[in-house]
Amino acid sequence: MGTDPSARLAALAQSLDALRRGELSLQDFSAAARGDTLLLAALPPRYAEVLNNLLDRLESSALFSEESCSFSQNDLTGAVQHWIDKAGATLAGGR
Repeated sequence: MGTDPSARLAALAQSLDALRRGELSLQDFSAAARGDTLLLAALPPRYAEVLNNLLDRLESSALFSEESCSFSQNDLTGAVQHWIDKAGATLAGGR
């Protein structure tokens, strides 16, 4: 994967797709996202705060067997995708 933040972000997006397909566990996705200190260091500090908040909520959603309006896994993975999109724009210079 290397140290290129854009490549690391692309890898995170692929991991999110794998999570959505059920090929990656939520725990593995969350650990990888939280542990990518090189990617998070390349972004403004607020990005790490927002991502950690989203991951906390996504992990909490796993406690529910059915979708609930406040813990929808589909909505939360969509929010993580939005974070990835925004992070990509920031890395590209479109802050």
